[in-house]
Amino acid sequence: MHSFFDSTVPGSSFFDLLRQCRSDLLPQMQIKLEGLSQAEIHELKQAPHGTTILALRFRGGALIAGDRQATEGFQVSSRRIEKVYKADEYSAVAIAGVAGPCIELAKLFEVELTHYEKLEGMPLSLEGKANKLSQMVKANLPMAMQGLVVIPIFVGYDVRGREGKIFKYDVTGGRYEETDYYATGSGGKDARSTMKKLYRADMTEDEAIAVGLEAVIDAAEEDVGTGGPDFVRGLFPTVKIAARSGLQDVPEARIKEVCQAIIDRRREAESAIRKPKSDIQAEG
Repeated sequence: MHSFFDSTVPGSSFFDLLRQCRSDLLPQMQIKLEGLSQAEIHELKQAPHGTTILALRFRGGALIAGDRQATEGFQVSSRRIEKVYKADEYSAVAIAGVAGPCIELAKLFEVELTHYEKLEGMPLSLEGKANKLSQMVKANLPMAMQGLVVIPIFVGYDVRGREGKIFKYDVTGGRYEETDYYATGSGGKDARSTMKKLYRADMTEDEAIAVGLEAVIDAAEEDVGTGGPDFVRGLFPTVKIAARSGLQDVPEARIKEVCQAIIDRRREAESAIRKPKSDIQAEG
């Protein structure tokens, strides 16, 4: 058994340490599929999936958001799942894909960054954090090849550069920086279409929140796997802001207010379109 002071054990990476010393404690994403029957693999693929996540930059930081719904085939398996997680004081990660491995990867990533900071006495740079996450996604490749995909979006505030940054990933662990906005998951295409129309580089935080929520609502309208705001159950998308003051949760009351304003505006526009011609002439 390795000692924690063995020179062969990675010192600053908790993920590598765990993989080398106690691989049995690795998350579900490290399950070996050798020996499993096709029926067992199919059952794994039917596990709940998280759906739409997105991120966008604004003047002074970056926003990351996700809906709250998880699906299991054509059924809703959960309406309260969390897809956006704090990574450290200045960054957050959102996960789309198979829910179990996604959640475990996000939590392990937070531990990884904390472990590094405690051992090295300083936090990783934002680029370093993005690279760490890339390594973890790459470790999930055998599972991804079987259909158990984990796809994150990582955002953070670069203290040195004084700006928010967005990083996206592919299933092989490839890491790519986005300059403006990005969305992935089952409703990602619809969310990107909305952000493409509404995005401006000089947006304020309030404007960014409105655009992000509008994108989630549009995705929910077009994609059956994405959950929009649920005023009956009191469930709303999760939104976090990475800025100079650190990572902050956007209060649910604020999210509810913005969602209500978007829906009211759309209802008024729909009513105007459907208004009978006789009523319009009478008003004239």
